[in-house]
Parts: sequence; C-alpha cells; structure tokens
Amino acid sequence: MTVVETTPPPRLPMRDRVAGRQYASGAVSPMLTRLAAERATGVLERERGAIYLAEGRVVHAESPFAPGLDVLLLTHGTLEPRVWWEAVERADETRGAARLLLDAGRIGRSALELCHLGALYDAAYFALAPSSTPGHFRYGAGHWFGTLRPVPVDAVERETLRRRELLHRLWPDPLPDSAPLLRADPATAPPPSARQRAVLALVNGVRTASDIAGELGRRAFPTLVDVRRLAAAGLVTARFPPPVPPPPPALSLPHVDDPDITLLKRLRDALEAL
Repeated sequence: MTVVETTPPPRLPMRDRVAGRQYASGAVSPMLTRLAAERATGVLERERGAIYLAEGRVVHAESPFAPGLDVLLLTHGTLEPRVWWEAVERADETRGAARLLLDAGRIGRSALELCHLGALYDAAYFALAPSSTPGHFRYGAGHWFGTLRPVPVDAVERETLRRRELLHRLWPDPLPDSAPLLRADPATAPPPSARQRAVLALVNGVRTASDIAGELGRRAFPTLVDVRRLAAAGLVTARFPPPVPPPPPALSLPHVDDPDITLLKRLRDALEAL
C-alpha cells in the first residue's frame, strides 16, 4: 500500500475576537481604521456626519445630529459672536479659525480644546453610527477650523463604543435619539433632575434630542443620556416616523392586438366558412 503525503491546506486567517465583536456590532469603521494606518489626510463622509483626518488622526468631526462648536462657544457667552464669525471668515488653508482665535488671545487654549473635543466626540458618535450607505473619503480635504488637538482613531472608536453601551444600558431603544419627543404622564415616576427638567420643558412633540441640545447650548451626548433616562422613567416617548406611503399603482396600457395576427384570424375564419 502506497501512502501519498499531501500538503495541508493553508489555515484561514482568524479575526481577533474583540475586533470581530466590534465589527459585527458596527462599533468600528474598517475604512477609518485603514485610513489611520495609511496616515491619510482628508475627510471621511458618512451618512450621518463627516470625520476629518490629518496624517491618520482625527482633527475635527461634524454631524447635523450634534450641536456644532459654534453653539457650544456662543450660547453661554464663552466667545462673542462677532469674534467667532470674524475668525471663520478669515480662516484659510494655512491658518484655521482655531489658530486665529488663539493668536488674537480671544479665548484660552484649554477652554477652546475642551469645547472642541466635546463637539468632536459628539459628532463622531453620530458619524460612526451603523449605516447601510458606504462611506466616501476625499483625500487632501481639510476643515476651515484647522488642527487644534489631533485624536487617535482608536480613541474615537473606543469612546463611540462606550457611549453606545452606556445608552443601551439606560434604555435599549435608540428611537428617542433621533425622533421627535412627546411628553408622557406616568402614574408614578422618579422626580427628574434639574438638567432633565430643562430637557422636559422643551419637549413638544416636534423637537428631537439634538434640537433640544441646540436650544440649551449643551453637548449632544449628555442630552441623549438625559433623554434615555427620561424614557426609562416613562416621562417621554418618541414619535414614530410616519409610514411611507405605498407607491402609486402602475398604469396599465390598453391591450392592442397585433394587426398581422388580426388579419390572419380573419383569413382563418373566411376559409372555415367555405
């Protein structure tokens, strides 16, 4: 009996378990991770926001679901509106608005960094939300704000995952994060905190959590925490989006017989009549 030795097939690559769980839960953007490894510069545009990179590090993020840096700086008087808009208008590729504000001594570096990091993490949370729409990266694109304090991509992803897990523990339904909010009147509920009462005062069936954060001049994520706690207490509910109307029925065209077939039928009938 002859024994033939064969080469064993190559082992399939095994994904790290933690990375696999993050990828499966949508917690990590594979494209963003790859761009960080490439030390890429540009903007990653996704369905719910954009993330700006400089040499593979996050320098800015923005989302329509999170109040911008201007709201955080101007609402409570941290910066005068005239000073802010003057810096925005003068900003260019070489000197961003951040550098103009700091060089003019209009705001302290620590205060500007604190507000900017808060806005960055808030916007990145929404921008990195799971989506069925693929992202698009534009190489070389920059943001008029400039570079203030770059943040590693893995730090942004870890913070995004931590926020998702925290919100899920508070109230597992994500609908209140983006839908219009309605006040509820439960029979028994724990008394809301002062921050939560401020949120409740703006709930009118039209405003979303992001709208309320903008009205109050607060960051998006702490407002989401308040909203989820209010939802868990039964004090607010989310208005479901209206159902999508069905498409109109397809128009049916009247059936027209082929003239050649009609002629053949007449000839057949004539022959049968002979």
